[in-house]
Amino acid sequence: MRAVRRVALPGGPEVPALGQGTWGMGEDRRRRGAEADALRLGLDLGLTLVDTAEMYADGGAEEVVAEALRGRRDEAFVVSKVLPSNASRRGTIAACERSLTRLGIDRIDLYLLHWRGGHPLADTVAAFDDLVRAGKIGGWGVSNLDADDLAELAALPGGGACRTDQVLYNLSRRGIEYDLLPLCRTAGMPVMAYSPLEQGRILGDPALAGIARRHESSPAAVALAWMLRRPDVIAIPKSADPERLRANRAALDLTLAPEDLAELDRAFPPPDRKRPLAML
Repeated sequence: MRAVRRVALPGGPEVPALGQGTWGMGEDRRRRGAEADALRLGLDLGLTLVDTAEMYADGGAEEVVAEALRGRRDEAFVVSKVLPSNASRRGTIAACERSLTRLGIDRIDLYLLHWRGGHPLADTVAAFDDLVRAGKIGGWGVSNLDADDLAELAALPGGGACRTDQVLYNLSRRGIEYDLLPLCRTAGMPVMAYSPLEQGRILGDPALAGIARRHESSPAAVALAWMLRRPDVIAIPKSADPERLRANRAALDLTLAPEDLAELDRAFPPPDRKRPLAML
């Protein structure tokens, strides 16, 4: 088993190229124990970046993360997000404090604006700066911002401290390859890909299945390996199933051949023009 490859965040630490998402966790209290167990298994497998948000299950996912990290906080790199409705200068700080309480920790390693809303970006950035200075967050980034939004952000005082843009990206959602991904690469800022398996919808594709058979692997591992071949992309699939977690981890041991990549390009063509940023 290969070591988990690391990706450097600008001005910050290195994080695993493959992490764990929590969207959908915390919605049923009867499943929370199993969900926390899955996150702990992910930590055991080296998937130590754990992504969550105040929106997920109205904070319930953050509570699952808290249970999973009990006694293991130092192993994890925790990412959470502020809702755009809360992203005023004072509201961002208050939302962060609530997330810290639910997570049971004293610092969020990376805090993101979940998507752009009505509050000025300048106010949100100012709040992020306040939180960094107070030691409440290690750094900040954004989510679901397109190339023009990032350009606006970069021009703001302090905007250059952004560490990532978390966006929808997978084989069937390749629009960011046209402009957003190159822009982030030029800025030295990795992209964090949510729903890298399109919530499982792409896993029945014949091309993925055929490549998986050739490599004696799984369609999920192939889809993730396709993404993880890029040195500046971090993938955060969510799974509460131990078998699927191990299949996700196997992507780090899989190297796709040029003919595999060509076959995937035929099945999932790359963009030939600018497309609106996709969101789920």
